[in-house]
Amino acid sequence: MPDKVPVGILGATGLVGQVFASFLSEHPWFELTYLGASKKSEGKKYGDALRGSPPLPIKEDILEMKVENVENVPKDVKILFSALPSNVALEYELKYVKKGYVIISNASPLRLEDDIPLVNPEVNLEHLELINIQKKRRKWKGLLVKNPNCTTAILTLTLKPILDRFGIKRVLVTTMQGLSGAGYPGVSALDIIDNIVPYIKDEEYKVENETLKILGILINGKIQKAPLKVSATCTRVPVLHGHLESIYVETVKDVNLEDIISAFKEFRGRPQELKLPSAPSRPIVVREEEDRPQPRLDRLVERGLSVVVGRIRKDYALNGIKYLALGHNLVRGAAGIAVLIAEALLRLEYL
Repeated sequence: MPDKVPVGILGATGLVGQVFASFLSEHPWFELTYLGASKKSEGKKYGDALRGSPPLPIKEDILEMKVENVENVPKDVKILFSALPSNVALEYELKYVKKGYVIISNASPLRLEDDIPLVNPEVNLEHLELINIQKKRRKWKGLLVKNPNCTTAILTLTLKPILDRFGIKRVLVTTMQGLSGAGYPGVSALDIIDNIVPYIKDEEYKVENETLKILGILINGKIQKAPLKVSATCTRVPVLHGHLESIYVETVKDVNLEDIISAFKEFRGRPQELKLPSAPSRPIVVREEEDRPQPRLDRLVERGLSVVVGRIRKDYALNGIKYLALGHNLVRGAAGIAVLIAEALLRLEYL
């Protein structure tokens, strides 16, 4: 591997930006040289610009870095990780991809465009081939890759081994999503303490549609969406980090629990084959206790890059299975897999 690649973060002071900083602070391939944020943070030490406690530890030398204006990215930066809010992300991402930067984005705009790779690395890394279509069609100097909505990232990782071995007709999922998924300051304490909020704007649409693209097949430069149905109900619960999902899957083939458990435990994806530095050794971790997974106990398995499943049961109403899946929404659902995507782009020589 060559000298470290200089990288930067757009929206560095938000929660996802802070997790990017944590993952990049000691990365073997990337050197974090730019922290971009709004004018109100410009010129401050990074540690002084952060609100609240970082979700993961950040090295002191990173906390001492100066925050720079998101309008002015240095020319020597090669990869930009975007943690910008969706309402401003499109403007800046298009600005910089046209200038030649590689953008790996956590923001929702353009995720469903047919020439924009929407990648959950263990599930559909081959969709990076859309970059070749993107370059021809868009004439951008750089390239743009999206990682999924946090809930979708957790869900699709667990669906992949089921789809490959048994086929899937239908998925019903109800989510219990941690507060940090709403960003900082997030949900008002008066709204969430002693309460569950049974609605998250646009979340169900994202889960239902992104899942079909991610699980789809790339044929002749186009994504053929997965021929299954997904129905989602998304709720916000008083948990700091971690999304817990109750998932029902109607399979094409009859299955028994032993086969499903084996499929989860044995599952490995391209990041593991490529030995990417951030790849979890076990993308899916099975807990066999009757009361696991739990957010406080299980959200940081493999640095938060694994999804933990449990309570795996037969479901006779849907002729399939049901289980609970837990993932760290800021890591597997956001910054962590974006870094994994960047590693794959470098290893596979897309850069």
